[in-house]
Amino acid sequence: MTASTTELREIYKQQGFLSALPVLKETELIEAKHAFSELEKELGEEYTQYSLHNVHLQYPWVRGLTKHPQIIQVVKAILGPDVILLDSRFICKYPTLKPDIQKNEEGEIKPGLPYVAWHQDMRYWGIAGGPVLSVWLALDDSLQENGALQVIPGSHCAGMLPHRQATRPGNMLSVNQEIPEQLLQADEAVFCPLLAGQMSIHDGLLVHASDANTSQRRRCGFVIRYVSTCAYPIQDPDRPRKFAAAVLTCGTDLFNHFSNKST
Repeated sequence: MTASTTELREIYKQQGFLSALPVLKETELIEAKHAFSELEKELGEEYTQYSLHNVHLQYPWVRGLTKHPQIIQVVKAILGPDVILLDSRFICKYPTLKPDIQKNEEGEIKPGLPYVAWHQDMRYWGIAGGPVLSVWLALDDSLQENGALQVIPGSHCAGMLPHRQATRPGNMLSVNQEIPEQLLQADEAVFCPLLAGQMSIHDGLLVHASDANTSQRRRCGFVIRYVSTCAYPIQDPDRPRKFAAAVLTCGTDLFNHFSNKST
């Protein structure tokens, strides 16, 4: 492991995230964007906004992204040599309204535009015994104006926070939850802008969110969840979880906690 990788691991441990890490070369980015545009044409933007879930099982080019050497190098530095790909999803925020009607007379963003509320990934995944690491791989530039990721550095150290039903319409989270504002240190939040082809990674307990896309530019990213093979799913009768798309990405699985995974 290089000194720089060791430094990245230490920053990740303290802050809970890393951002603007290079992944895709120009030719790789062009190929990925072209392949995604073909899915947009075939399935429509309403579907590709949030419904391309675990398609690494279906499309070899997507599976290739999940195993990209630049991604796996960083993931192994954080999680160790034995890693399972748990889940993946494309998330696109498309320009939804013309600039002159995105805001009200007070200059505030009108309600209902797609956004992601403050939350922690581990609240949804039901994993114990090891950390969950989330990758955001940008297919488009991800900037403040088109809804880039925001994180609260170090918030992963506080453990799991209570979540409630979100009150603001437009929340893209499938179960419409949010962390109450009074439990957040939102004034400490920072943006994680990315150029297309770069990635950010964050811990499953890191508090994060993203605002609505108020620009005229699409913001498309590929989210990939990885866990160490020592992690295991929690059985919750109130919210049964299945991990049918889990794949052993690298190393050896001596635990077999995700018995239905592919290889």
